Amino acid sequence: MITLSRKLKEERSSPAHKKPVAESSRRVSIRDKLLVKEVPEMETNLPASCKLSFEDVNKLHNFQVHVSPEEGFWRGGKFHFDVHVPDEYNIVPPKVTCSTRIWHPNITEDGKICLSLLREHSVDGTGWAPTRRLKDVIWGLNSLFTDLLNFDDPLNIEAAEHYLRDKKDFEAKVRYFVDRYAKR
Repeated sequence: MITLSRKLKEERSSPAHKKPVAESSRRVSIRDKLLVKEVPEMETNLPASCKLSFEDVNKLHNFQVHVSPEEGFWRGGKFHFDVHVPDEYNIVPPKVTCSTRIWHPNITEDGKICLSLLREHSVDGTGWAPTRRLKDVIWGLNSLFTDLLNFDDPLNIEAAEHYLRDKKDFEAKVRYFVDRYAKR
């Protein structure tokens, strides 16, 4: 560590290094270097029910994930998630919101998502870590419609209670939301 610090000081003070680089731009370049590697990997390893779209192909840090479940309560719907990868990535997780209105125990109607790997500090130890990648986020979002569906620790308490109270009525409300807001 001392050797690395000394080497960085020497590089900054050398004549070839005339303009110091701001710390934030160094982070951006690290994020962008990671994204250049991760995005192609992410695109080739998508679940069958997911697609990606980039509004600007020069801004890999902002994109959408489209999840179209083929089975379960939300089958037949197309759900859009906005993903923003912050400058501090991969130390901090991407910011993800659901832009499709949905009736779901782990997603609020205004788009907040309860997915442990999107938390910096998770109680269960499954939260974000620098070893995680964007493909993990995509698979996690996809799993919210299948095996990660959690009625015991919900973000949308009303939806979870609705499911526990009356499963048929819960499914009817989910279908209403899919038909109204998430049709392909």
